[in-house]
Amino acid sequence: MIETKRLLIRKFLVTDAADLYEYLSLPEIYEFEPGGPITLEEAQGMSASRAAGDGFYAVVLKETQKMVGHLYFAQIEPKEFLTWELGYIFNPKYQNNGYASESARALIEYGFAYMGIHRVEAYCNPLNVASWRVMEKIGMRREALLIKHAFFHRNPDESPIWIDSYGYGMLKEDL
Repeated sequence: MIETKRLLIRKFLVTDAADLYEYLSLPEIYEFEPGGPITLEEAQGMSASRAAGDGFYAVVLKETQKMVGHLYFAQIEPKEFLTWELGYIFNPKYQNNGYASESARALIEYGFAYMGIHRVEAYCNPLNVASWRVMEKIGMRREALLIKHAFFHRNPDESPIWIDSYGYGMLKEDL
């Protein structure tokens, strides 16, 4: 568990399902993310899966124990490059409070200090201003504009809707 002034960053619990459902059931969450709104039953399965695995972290308000979002932080291949990818999704009710940057920064600092990480990367759609502002606020540097880099959604004819991505990076010495 990682603690900041206002937040706890911890492994998922099976009991996080209701809080996870509260925001992953909203259509607006998927404007820049893959997938679509989930059911409570899907949130229960997702919470159980995340509780049993690695890579996803719940972000919880210390004061209320309410999970307000989550972080993705996992090593990418090849393993010997010691590189982790960062991602985050937060409940819109709790956005614009600095929780994403506070928790992401704390997790990255922990990773550099205790996990032997050399580099952290993150990607976002250039239209997702809130996301790239978080990355810049925590000290990541924009390193690339990747053209038609990914797709999360499809047209009615099933053809991919390609999106560009900003690529951000941070090294231990950037802290």
